[in-house]
Amino acid sequence: MIRKLGRSGIEVSALGMGCWAIGGPFWSGETPLGWGEVDDEESIRAIHAALDLGVTLFDTANVYGAGHRERVLARAFTGRGGQVVIATKFNAVFDETTRQVTGSDTTPEGIRSACEALLKRLNTDTIDLYQFHDNDYPPEKAAPVRETLEELVREGKIRAYGWSTDYPVRLEVFAQGPKCSAVQLQLNVLDDNPAILEMCAKYDLAASNRGPLAMGLLTGKYTPETKVASDDVRGDKSPDWMKYFGDGKPNPAWVSKREAVREILTSRGRTLAQGALAWLWARSPKILPIPGFRTVKQVQENAGAMKFGPLTAEQMSEIDRLLDR
Repeated sequence: MIRKLGRSGIEVSALGMGCWAIGGPFWSGETPLGWGEVDDEESIRAIHAALDLGVTLFDTANVYGAGHRERVLARAFTGRGGQVVIATKFNAVFDETTRQVTGSDTTPEGIRSACEALLKRLNTDTIDLYQFHDNDYPPEKAAPVRETLEELVREGKIRAYGWSTDYPVRLEVFAQGPKCSAVQLQLNVLDDNPAILEMCAKYDLAASNRGPLAMGLLTGKYTPETKVASDDVRGDKSPDWMKYFGDGKPNPAWVSKREAVREILTSRGRTLAQGALAWLWARSPKILPIPGFRTVKQVQENAGAMKFGPLTAEQMSEIDRLLDR
């Protein structure tokens, strides 16, 4: 399964891999922003497994693991760079030693400095997709950010850019830039965003899709009684924007929605996660889901969804009915 990365024309696999979880722990004060401890060697094996299964798109951010994750990706991509499309994000300022997020920087100098630093960590000359990592940045201040990104394209540092935001008013600003090619939005079968998808169709933008498995809720392994570790972003010290989990446990309202559509998602022998990915491919030809992973097994399951393809139109309508939308 192949799709286009918006109007950049770059071809990518219809499934990407989200690399947040393999970054390891990092914090903002005492608030954990990572997914707990990781095994870098298993991460590399998982990345190689993804490449072997036809996955070409890897999405990351400079802040994941406070730079650590980009160094792991560089190791994994050694000798295989020709197979890879790298999407990364910028904005956060952090201390690599303490793994603390210390602020943000949207000045032209800050954007350029972040770009140079991540090029070094990733051991590459060009970033395929460079994304603004601030969901709530004031749209009236965003044009200078966009213009800095246009300059980086002209200089050959990046091939295309986008904004990680769930708000049409913000995307509208970036969409005016010729080399804007994508938006990264929160989206899954339980949590739709039709307004952003309409804009993707209007402007020919890829919908890079974070949270395609609702932070793990759509894998099916989390029950209402599950307790997530305290060093996990979903744990009892989770940030305010964490809606699928609360107090370290799955949110009962979202679990109820999951169970309402479980039978449809697991049709034809799919796992629950594979069915959730199938819904996304049926939802829009612009969508590029980027589920997270930490193990080879998770990569194999997610990549296995490609052999089933999208859900049918009838299944999509039934899911809308069951979720009352």
